[in-house]
Amino acid sequence: MALLELPASEQTPVPHLAQPHPAHPALRAVLRRVGASLLVACVVPGVVFYTLFVTLGIWPAIVAALLWSYGAIGFRALTGRRTSGMLLLTAGVLTVRTVIALSAQSTFIYFLQPVLTDLTIGLVFLLSALTARPLVARMAGDFYPLTDELHARPRVRRLLRRLTVLWAIALLGKATVVFVLLESQPLATFVLAKAILVPITNATCIGLTILAAAAVAKREGLLPSRTAILPA
Repeated sequence: MALLELPASEQTPVPHLAQPHPAHPALRAVLRRVGASLLVACVVPGVVFYTLFVTLGIWPAIVAALLWSYGAIGFRALTGRRTSGMLLLTAGVLTVRTVIALSAQSTFIYFLQPVLTDLTIGLVFLLSALTARPLVARMAGDFYPLTDELHARPRVRRLLRRLTVLWAIALLGKATVVFVLLESQPLATFVLAKAILVPITNATCIGLTILAAAAVAKREGLLPSRTAILPA
């Protein structure tokens, strides 16, 4: 009661509780998330496809790659984990390719479809770079929590637009080279060349994306400092 009777100027001030800042994931955590998404959505289906192509033939390889993608989606749903947009995109593309190829009974059509898909997506990426939110900005949420405030930062906007153009050029170039190989090489040679070319192209673009994104994130203070001192 004595405290309540003191003048306002003599009462013990109530400490102000600062609003917590949103936590930003460390670079290592972001890289783990990117690696896991790529492993499940791209690397494993490619290994499954090539292994069965060599051992059992083209059609078992086609079906097995599709079944892997749906199995991964089902497993993540049963375990309550979020399915990445990359895995959903891969499953959707493989579904369309498989249905059309099986209907036409043509392996040429099966391998032609990703060429047309890369051309289409590359053009969409290129056109989206002219909009307020390019495609890379829409997919980046799978790997880093991007808020409206982050999207509004000039450096972040420039980064997302430049990365969108980078991926557009990579997709269009890859589609051109793969089409030339498909037209000029036997099936076995084409599958082997494609199995080497596509991962190298993707890995190069991913590496450039990570380096550019990490540089901008450090400048914007989005990566936690190793020497950060916790308040007492």
